[in-house]
Amino acid sequence: MAENLPAPAVAASSARAWRVVLEKIETDLLDGALQPGDRLPPERELAATLGVGRSSVREALRVLEVMGLIRTGTGSGPTSGAIIIATPRGGMSALLRLQVAAQGFPLDDVVATRLVLESAVVEALAADPDRGTAEARAVLEAMESSDLTPAEFLSLDAQLHLALAEASGNVVIASTMAGLRTAIESYVQAGAERITDWDATASRLRQEHRAILDAVDAGDVDCARSLVRAHITGYYAHAGLARTQI
Repeated sequence: MAENLPAPAVAASSARAWRVVLEKIETDLLDGALQPGDRLPPERELAATLGVGRSSVREALRVLEVMGLIRTGTGSGPTSGAIIIATPRGGMSALLRLQVAAQGFPLDDVVATRLVLESAVVEALAADPDRGTAEARAVLEAMESSDLTPAEFLSLDAQLHLALAEASGNVVIASTMAGLRTAIESYVQAGAERITDWDATASRLRQEHRAILDAVDAGDVDCARSLVRAHITGYYAHAGLARTQI
C-alpha cells in the first residue's frame, strides 16, 4: 500500500503549480503589467521563471483561453504564442454567463444581488457626477420609440443598467452585471408576459429611469439609491414574481 501513497502528493503538487501560473498572469493583468495586445513569454520561459513544469504552464494557458483572456497560436510569426486579448473583466463575465446557462440562479438571489450592485453603482455615480450618464441617456432615448416590442424594450432596459454599471468605473461590478445580464433579462421578460397593462408599465419604467439618471446627475446619493431600489423591486412585484421580501 505504501507504493500508492506518493500519487496524491504528486497530483496536489501539479494542481498548485497550475494555480501558480494562473495567479501570476491574472495578477499581471489586474496590475496593468500586461495589457491587451501583449504577448506572454514562451512556455519554457514561464516555466523556468515560476519554477513549474511546462505542462502546468500549458494547463493555465488553456484555462485563460477558455476564459477569453488570451488567444494562442502555433508555429512562428506574429500570430504565434499566447497573446492577451481581454482584461479579466471579460473572463469573469464569461464564467458567470456559463454558470447561468448551466444551472441558472434562484430568482430571489438575482434580484437581491441586483439591489446590492446597482445601489453601489448609483451611489458611486452620484458621488462623482463628472462620470456622467451620457451612454445610459442614449439608451433611454432609444427606449422612447413607440414601436418597440416588450422584448426589445426590456433588452434596452438591461443595456441601460449595464451602461450605468460601466460608467461607475468599478470593473468588478460591471463584469458581474454583464455576466448576470442573461439571468436578469430572463426574469424581466418572463415578468412582462404577466403584465396586462404593458404600455402603462413601459411608460412608468421610462419615468423611473429618467428620475434615477436625474438624481445621479444632481449628485443626490440618497435619492438615487432609493429610486433604483424602488425601480427594481417595483417591477419584480408588479410582474407577480415576488416570493420573499427582498
